[in-house]
Amino acid sequence: MNRHVPLVGSTLLAIGVALAAANLRPAVTSLASVLGDVRAALGVSAAWTSALTAVPALCFGFAAFAAPWLGRRLGMARAIGLSLGVLTLGLVLRVIDGPWVVLGGTFIACGGIAVSNVLIPVVVKASFPDKVGLLTGVYTGTLAAGAALAAALTPRLEDWLGSWRLAVGAWALLSAGALVVWFAGARHGAASTVVRSVAPVEKRSLLRSPLAWVITVFFGLQSLFAYTVMGWLPAMLVDSGVERNTAGMLLAVSMLLSVPVSLFVPPIAARFSSQAPMVLALGVLSFAGILGVLVAPAAAPGLWVVLIGFGMGMFPLALLMMSLRTKSTSDTARLSAMAQSIGYLIAASGPFAFGVLREATGTWTTSLTLQLVLLAALTVLGMIAGRPRYV
Repeated sequence: MNRHVPLVGSTLLAIGVALAAANLRPAVTSLASVLGDVRAALGVSAAWTSALTAVPALCFGFAAFAAPWLGRRLGMARAIGLSLGVLTLGLVLRVIDGPWVVLGGTFIACGGIAVSNVLIPVVVKASFPDKVGLLTGVYTGTLAAGAALAAALTPRLEDWLGSWRLAVGAWALLSAGALVVWFAGARHGAASTVVRSVAPVEKRSLLRSPLAWVITVFFGLQSLFAYTVMGWLPAMLVDSGVERNTAGMLLAVSMLLSVPVSLFVPPIAARFSSQAPMVLALGVLSFAGILGVLVAPAAAPGLWVVLIGFGMGMFPLALLMMSLRTKSTSDTARLSAMAQSIGYLIAASGPFAFGVLREATGTWTTSLTLQLVLLAALTVLGMIAGRPRYV
């Protein structure tokens, strides 16, 4: 077998994709759901907390640059397997010592996540070419489910185990299990099965493609929105009078609601030539949810969280566009790397700025107002990216 040809699109590979995806957000949401306890236990500043919330997106951006090289060098099976191993190591390391070890371990874990972020959409297009919408939905749906479970269960694990370190570190068991299943299901096909479109072809840089830039900034802004919500929503709700466990559960609800959206949006969107109407609908829902948190956070927190959760269905649309707006898997890999590396670097500024503005002003008003402006820009860019054409 040749490690540079597509993986065989088997049922076990699809399960491996789903389990790998389920591990791509617990590193973020598990820590966010007990962030107040972590901060109190470590005795850290607000600046450290803001830096911690920015680490995932920042690391996703920098590490994503290396993902295509790893995919070519090791093959998809080994590269994604390595990323899951690094993720597991980081999840364990970050709970064994003080503030800097927490930051360092989080960076290592997110480095592993970044590689899978870029390469799994390529596997979906190359190994399941006739089911891109369906497998994108499975991928993003299980990703959202993993995020929701980590947000909902980590505070309760902390209560049961008596330690935030054990509660946060327990998610390494999930990633270790995914690693085993991945290596069981990831098998490269025979060299004779390679189609011409998969072979690497020298093309002009996507940095010169206006559409590639639109998709990149669209991906960056939707990631900025998502990571700001994952990093700060519980804290905002607690400040408005919501009990800690309830706030963690509401974050889980927002993540959980994106599961059905992720499962159904990509297959439906893939049937149409333009995804602009769907982007507009999801953008309006997100805007309404954040506006509710700004104007009356304690009046109907459940409603605001529901609107935000449905609105975060923008993420599977962004991933789907990387496949729909490219003609070959090599273009998909290049666009995925560009959009996720630059996009996540854009996103990294969001959680950090959100926290800094809160600290500087003493309220969430300025931060949430800025979020509304960015959501409007995100929706416009998504509608442009949703038009039927290729990079």
